[in-house]
Amino acid sequence: MQLLGTEKLIVVGGGVLGASTAAHLARRGAKVTLVTAGSLADGASGRSIAWLNSSGSRSANYHYLRLLALDRYRTWQAQHPESQNYLRFDGALKWAGPGESLRNTFTFERDGGYDAVWIGRDDISRIAPEVDPSAVPAEGAIHNPGEGWVHLPDLIKALAAEAIQHGATINQGAGEVQIETRAGAVSGVRLADGTTLNASQVILATGASVPMSLAELGVALPDASPPAFVVITDRVGLDIRTVINSPAVAIRPTPDGRLVLDADWAERSIRVGADGGLSVPQESVQGLLRAAERVLAGDRRLTARRVLAGPKPIPGDGEPVAGAVASVSGLHALFTHSGATLGLILGELVAEEVLTGESSPVLAPFKVDRFAAVTSQ
Repeated sequence: MQLLGTEKLIVVGGGVLGASTAAHLARRGAKVTLVTAGSLADGASGRSIAWLNSSGSRSANYHYLRLLALDRYRTWQAQHPESQNYLRFDGALKWAGPGESLRNTFTFERDGGYDAVWIGRDDISRIAPEVDPSAVPAEGAIHNPGEGWVHLPDLIKALAAEAIQHGATINQGAGEVQIETRAGAVSGVRLADGTTLNASQVILATGASVPMSLAELGVALPDASPPAFVVITDRVGLDIRTVINSPAVAIRPTPDGRLVLDADWAERSIRVGADGGLSVPQESVQGLLRAAERVLAGDRRLTARRVLAGPKPIPGDGEPVAGAVASVSGLHALFTHSGATLGLILGELVAEEVLTGESSPVLAPFKVDRFAAVTSQ
């Protein structure tokens, strides 16, 4: 089935997955409209640590997908020299907490051919001079030279510009968007103001809202999305290149000289109100700042510029959801953790599925239909 230039396509979601899909569709000549409730990158993509990696242990299929994802970022970097400002591959460093060890993780990574080097405290100043060696445990740390980071708002802006250049339309501020169906197939979307946009194919990429939207169509998708937040610091005056993953705080730089901080322990402190609103305790914000100070070399005081909170998209089994929804003809879904790492590759592969009608072998393990049977509409 060939859709190029013949049918209208709609991408719902203004994060990296939606922007990437729209750009890949438009690049191949499709008539595509991207619709987003608010502004581009105002959801999970705007509050992501955005560490580019396939670190640690995961399924072989997921690891392979992430390796492809890293490859696509390097291609993007080569084709877009200006991306050096917001996309870097300067490596990452991680170490274990008290009473723990990363030796098994290191063995797993090396056995799979992943680029991992075990380093001691004496190597820290050479590899990551921005890190205080005393913060690293006596057993040492894992250095992954091929990992990096991306500032997603800048990437999304570039993807959106490319989509528009190839004829796409971007509709921001549309409010809540609902998928419209007719006789078991998508017919378009309805915007908050009642406007209906017709389409033969709809790609749903709205982050943590995807499971709810699918549920309205009778599609069961287990959801493990937790509340999360990141702290954006004021400018630090320190040349930080390495992504740092310590037990108490994860750190990556921004293009304008700030830091993005997060940690699992801090996320667990979020209070969820009766109305679903999220409240981040000030002591957790300060805890992240102090933890980062202890990790970084030199004597410095970090201050918070912004705190960004919201749900972190994670499917129930932790693996990505990507591709056609079998029970609703013309509907495709993207819902995953590590959207930053997977953004370019998932947009490319889903766009190809949409345009050709042929299922990608790479995405076959990640269909929504791997979960419980679809309930009747």
